[in-house]
Amino acid sequence: MRFDEVIGQEEVKERLTQMVKEGRLPHAIMLCGPAGSGKLALAVAFACYLLERGAGVPSSPEPPMLRKLEHPDLHFTFPTIKLPSMSTDHKPVSDDFAREWHELIMQGPYFTIDQWLAAIGAENQQAIITAGESDELVRKLSLKSSQGGYKVSIIWLPERMNIECANKLLKLIEEPPSQTVFLMVCQEPDKLLETIRSRVQRIDVKKLPDETIRQALVERRGIDAESARRISRMVNGSWIKALQSLQVGSENEQFLDLFIMLMRLAYMRNVRDLRKWSDALAAFGREKQKRFLEFFLRLIRENFMYNFQQADLCYMTQEEENFARNFARFINEANVIQFNDLANRCLRDIGQNANAKIVFFDFALQIIILLIQK
Repeated sequence: MRFDEVIGQEEVKERLTQMVKEGRLPHAIMLCGPAGSGKLALAVAFACYLLERGAGVPSSPEPPMLRKLEHPDLHFTFPTIKLPSMSTDHKPVSDDFAREWHELIMQGPYFTIDQWLAAIGAENQQAIITAGESDELVRKLSLKSSQGGYKVSIIWLPERMNIECANKLLKLIEEPPSQTVFLMVCQEPDKLLETIRSRVQRIDVKKLPDETIRQALVERRGIDAESARRISRMVNGSWIKALQSLQVGSENEQFLDLFIMLMRLAYMRNVRDLRKWSDALAAFGREKQKRFLEFFLRLIRENFMYNFQQADLCYMTQEEENFARNFARFINEANVIQFNDLANRCLRDIGQNANAKIVFFDFALQIIILLIQK
């Protein structure tokens, strides 16, 4: 993978390559930023950049083993789960899921932890990086480089390391094997040990500008200019969300249908069908329930702003705007704050593992009351 395949982030690309050219490459770098900003893509591209130069002058075109991310000196670490087929004393490691990881990352290095969990069939399990992984890293990185250059360890979501793994990794970072570079891809750096954070060079990766996403959608995905403009404004700097919005039958379309159904049933005060609606929401996993509530909050904000008839203030798809034309007047100064508070309370309750059927049925009933305040 090359840097020109990474969406935007020219400043970070320049900073990374300059460190190599000036001979001041640190042995541990941590790329931090929001989901969809391209942290993993940058890490993979930089790893290929280093490995391509390891044995001498970079080649063109890119060597097949780098193109396929199968270089013997490139090591991936990522959160894993315990499968029923594993023995009780086995500590899951990344190699246990190497095939699933390779299939996913070869589709493109822009994906979420939820997509990864779905790929390995995690269901409701919590994925972590175990102490067994740090033992594997010690073993792998102690070997001599096969190409005579760098050995690169990419650690995706290091904040998911358990404490035993984190302590072992700390020792490895403090005394790294020769010619080894650690590239950490972190979304929540505050969850990492302070001692690890203090021993890595942190590079903050900002969310992508709307224009960068718009241009990439047009040039790389063949999207028409108007659709690309709407999507780029709506995804809040995330290329992952932009890709998800292009999928047929995407989650956003499902959430929009649920939002419209909720508002119509609440307006008609159809309590029986609102109960069925809440049961359907309760059947989702916790993370998906939270994503719906975040979607709900966004549409409440957009419908409120739609009333001001200022196009620059609204960030909606064409389908969302079509519904807003008749619905937006129901979201106004009298109830917009209460809508926001209601959804945030629901988010809190779901996050604390409250009974989802009760939470969402109460949520739906409260919508009836709020729609009256118009």
